[in-house]
Amino acid sequence: MGKEGKIMDKKIIDNIKALAIDMIDAAGSGHPGIVLGAAPILYTLYARHMNINPSDAKWINRDRFVMSAGHGSALLYATLFAAGYDLAIDDIKNFRRIGFKTPGHPEYGVTPGVDMSTGPLGQGFASAVGMAMAESMLATKYNEKTKGLFETGKSLFDYHTYVLCGDGDLMEGISQEAASLAGNYKLGKLIVLYDSNNVSLDGRTDMCFTENVLNRFEAMGWHTQYVKDGENVDEIDKAITKAKKVLDKPSLIEIKTIIGRGSLLAGTNAVHGKPLTKEDITQLKEKMDVRAIPFSMSNEASQEFRNMITNRMDNKYSKWNDYLKEYLEKASDETKTELNSLINNTSININLPKLMWELDKDMKEPLRDTNGKIMGVIADNIFNFIGGNADVASSTKAYLPKYPAYNATSYSGRNILFGVREHAMGAILNGLAVSGFRVFGATFLAFADYLKPSIRMASLMNLPITYIFTHDSINIGPDGPTHQPIEQLAMLRSTPNLDVYRPADAKEVVGAWDSILKSNKPSAIILSRNEASLLQTSDMSYVSKGAYVVRKEITRLTGIIIATGSEVSMALEIAEKLYKSGIDLRVVSMPCVEKFIEQSATYKEELIPVGYKTVVIEAGSSYGWFRFVYNDKYLMTIDKFGVSGSEEEVLNHFGFTTEQLKTKIEKLFK
Repeated sequence: MGKEGKIMDKKIIDNIKALAIDMIDAAGSGHPGIVLGAAPILYTLYARHMNINPSDAKWINRDRFVMSAGHGSALLYATLFAAGYDLAIDDIKNFRRIGFKTPGHPEYGVTPGVDMSTGPLGQGFASAVGMAMAESMLATKYNEKTKGLFETGKSLFDYHTYVLCGDGDLMEGISQEAASLAGNYKLGKLIVLYDSNNVSLDGRTDMCFTENVLNRFEAMGWHTQYVKDGENVDEIDKAITKAKKVLDKPSLIEIKTIIGRGSLLAGTNAVHGKPLTKEDITQLKEKMDVRAIPFSMSNEASQEFRNMITNRMDNKYSKWNDYLKEYLEKASDETKTELNSLINNTSININLPKLMWELDKDMKEPLRDTNGKIMGVIADNIFNFIGGNADVASSTKAYLPKYPAYNATSYSGRNILFGVREHAMGAILNGLAVSGFRVFGATFLAFADYLKPSIRMASLMNLPITYIFTHDSINIGPDGPTHQPIEQLAMLRSTPNLDVYRPADAKEVVGAWDSILKSNKPSAIILSRNEASLLQTSDMSYVSKGAYVVRKEITRLTGIIIATGSEVSMALEIAEKLYKSGIDLRVVSMPCVEKFIEQSATYKEELIPVGYKTVVIEAGSSYGWFRFVYNDKYLMTIDKFGVSGSEEEVLNHFGFTTEQLKTKIEKLFK
């Protein structure tokens, strides 16, 4: 790179820095440290490496970028604006304000060019592993095996996933789990740029983070490099170029930077998370030789930046589109349908009840087993249905036996072996889902807490992920309180935009999946390990309404029992016994509280009419059920941790046998 080129590099970088600093100043909040320290990294990546088209931000073969250090959002937005993405100057001026495309942390679906919502540190890093896995799967399935790489225009899928992370991301345990898995799966298209400045919010990292990061990643099977000067664009460029040539290992490039470089507070934690003073901004802009007027980015700088991208990408983009057209002309109807679904981000819907076999009225099996069979039918009919377990497939039965496992020698598998890594599994599912896959992840319900941050991010992004949680009750007895879920159902139900299904029998499991596949949003399905009989009055078609009557009163309505899961059969038995005592109870199965709440007032009133005593039976926390009852006497729930013992001992200990519950309910109606 000649002298003029280096001058232009610096001019563009300094203008990006100034614009981001103005955004933070106008908002009165933000993180200037990463802006001033890491701007050269992001500039080098976008100017010289990212295969993108700002005019087609959702191009399916674009390189992905994840700002795992999500507090660096102002830097990302300023870079995207300068690169020509669909961001108006008003979006830039209104950073962190409602109604604009520049939220406080990057949000998927809000800002053009943002490929993943980030914020909680480590989440972006781990999600990027899922994005890299998605590329490996798509390339394996659709690329012509005899053709070359992207530059020939003869590969449908050939993109890299880049990550910018900081010390905080690498301290979080989720990144350790995900990095271990990425190395195991040899994800060569994953390149992590580590903004290494030795400072975090509370001070220097040597107080709490002293290991040799490169050695740690090498031990996990990563290719590593070190760039000693984070201002040196050419050295950063060379390191990325070298990383792209390593096809059998993910890459980590440690780039030494100075947090808040150029600020009066440079190199200290004081510059991390609050706006610079007016004095500091003035001296900084003078030093960088940029205009003092806020939001006055140089037209020459932005135009040159855009030219760098278009000159590098126009031919590649057009060649890829030509090849796509050629590919589709030769493809089978099935492949055309699949690719159109991926390119247009649309779902392939199926009518699951029509595909399912006739259920034997005498069937009796654990719902986890039934669920596994149903998933097999789904996989046969939905090409992008994939997922895995946190080393518990043999227990959850959430496995696709007709399909191979995903591994480093065969990326065509549809069963992902996450190992004992619930945290990483949750985030990796997010990365797969934003890449066009319909995914599932499974573990025990008591371990749902390990996935909670990732479930929250999936719910924020509205991703079509299904979480399968088995071993749903204290009735797993001998495993003891560490494995007996209590508060997990309440936790999941309290998460906005997450539908939680707890089916009572095989028909309700089919109905739950049918509803899930049609909703295109995150869902959880909660399943029993114990055997369940088919209920005569259950109805898969009503599961999508969230609740329905499974026992109608025979003569005159006395009251109502609401139950979920395996407690529905208990409620039916109790109602039949109490009828003989003159208490005529309606039993309502409520497999999905969220779906029921969405129904019309008329439907809800017909099902649970006002003025009648209502009892809830569920072997879990009472939280969330108070809306249906007069007071806590009507809640047959459990608000303390379990105990170790046989199933019968544990249920008896908590007063949760059919006879004990019948006695309690009878007293309420007499």
